[in-house]
Amino acid sequence: MNLLLVEPSELESDGTVTLTGRRLRHARDVLRAQAQDTLRVGVLGGGIGTGRVIELSREALRLAVTLNAEPPPRAQVDLVLAMPRPKALKRVVAAIASLGVGRVVLLNAARVEPSYFDSKVLSADFLAEHVALGLEQAKDTIAPTFEVRQRFRPFVEDELTAWLTARTRPLVPHPGAVVPLRPVPQAEHVTLAIGPDGGWVPFEVELLAAQGFVPVSLGPRILRVEVAVPAILGAVRAAG
Repeated sequence: MNLLLVEPSELESDGTVTLTGRRLRHARDVLRAQAQDTLRVGVLGGGIGTGRVIELSREALRLAVTLNAEPPPRAQVDLVLAMPRPKALKRVVAAIASLGVGRVVLLNAARVEPSYFDSKVLSADFLAEHVALGLEQAKDTIAPTFEVRQRFRPFVEDELTAWLTARTRPLVPHPGAVVPLRPVPQAEHVTLAIGPDGGWVPFEVELLAAQGFVPVSLGPRILRVEVAVPAILGAVRAAG
């Protein structure tokens, strides 16, 4: 954790915040915080700054917060992601938050098990917990938004085109593609359609291509989703 992330509602009118639970334990046991120490703090959806320790006990940590900086620039990337296995989604969500993705749609696909959509990992609390872990790691405060779509074709044909402006590069990383994935200039927005383990089926690639998505290759290796997502995001913004 490189940043203590706090909710706006936790800030008192006098600029102080009281933390318990995981954040308290991290400050006390990992950061070895002491009275008057200064810790990095960010407000979810807002600025970044410092928190001066004014009270620390086994039960609570109280900080005087000063915000004096903006969060890092956004990646200018949106993501259409075939719903991963629930265990993998934990790691994927944190990586997505760490890398500054804006909007995420978790989408059904031919190789996605229907039971994945019944999992508790789609609850708002679960997603928020793992988003927070990613933001804290990256010293960021701006969370990606998550949406769920369980019908592939209606989403691609009826909704996805609305995402694609003249300055958007639509890419579908896919095993077997010929065009290599290359960095995209930061000024250009990117929408990525990343399939499940094993990739999209041919019909899905064809439907995405009909909406303007260009199939691109990561090379000869076939990667699991939790590895592919950060690798693709890093490759796309390698020049940023």
